[in-house]
Parts: sequence; C-alpha cells; structure tokens
Amino acid sequence: MRSGTGAAAELFFEDLVPGRRFDLGVTTVDGDEMLAFAQRYDPQWYHVDPAMAAQSEYGEPIASGFYTVSLFMRAYVDHVLDRAAADMSPGLEELRWLAAVRAGDKLATELEVLDRRPSVAKPGIGTVTLQGTMARREPNQAVPAQEVLRIRFRGWFFLRGPAAT
Repeated sequence: MRSGTGAAAELFFEDLVPGRRFDLGVTTVDGDEMLAFAQRYDPQWYHVDPAMAAQSEYGEPIASGFYTVSLFMRAYVDHVLDRAAADMSPGLEELRWLAAVRAGDKLATELEVLDRRPSVAKPGIGTVTLQGTMARREPNQAVPAQEVLRIRFRGWFFLRGPAAT
C-alpha cells in the first residue's frame, strides 16, 4: 500500500481516531513566493500592489487566501499524507480565512480528526472528517497566537485490516 506521495504507507483508517491531533509544523511565509502566487492566480491590488496596499488598512500586501490554504495543504502532505494510505478527498465542508497573512508571518499548523466511518459503497475504505488550523505565532510569547485559517474536509483512507481485502 502506497502513501499519497508514493512511499510505503504506515498510517491507515484505523489509526485516525476522533480526537487524534497532528502537529504539522510551522511555516514562515515567503514574501516573494506570496507575491508570485498572487500575480499569477489572485492579482487583486491588496495582494500585488505595495503602494496601494501601504495606503490601506493592511499597510502592506497581504497573502491571497488561496495561497494560505496552499501552505496548509503542503504541511498536510509533508506531515500526514506522505505516510498515510490515502485515497482521494470528496471535498471541503468549511474554509475560513480569519485574519490577514503577511510576508514573514510564522504560521503554526495543526490537524485534528473529528469523525470517521467505514464506507458502505467502497469496502476497504473509510471516510475521515478532519479539521485543520493555521495560527500566526507572535514573536512576543505573551501575545496569544491568532488563528488565520480554519478548514474542515473529508478524506478517504484505506483500511489496514481484513475488510481492506
């Protein structure tokens, strides 16, 4: 059984129990990458025009929400899907951008298993409902982290046990 990245799978449906949490690491937002993404996929002025953004409530360009969710996806692949017996995802249930993200921000990413159930239609596979969050880590530890992204989605994962055959 292969993982989402092609490596041997070690994480199966049975391992994804409600309440289980995964630390997906901390990502530092790269300003050049953030701008390049916005120029290609989301060229709104507050993402791509430093002069206009400086005159706005943001004070500088902010990340496209879709760039931010792509950072979440990369962390999810690197810390879970790279070792999980994952099939596809049937889709998102919730996607919320809760605060502006800026170049240089350090975003701590976490994933929690909310629910799971074996598939009736596809024996050997189970549906897992997951919730991910990204929170800005402030340099001053006395300041609490600010949540910038929340995403809830479902994934299909292969069973390890006899029902998988």
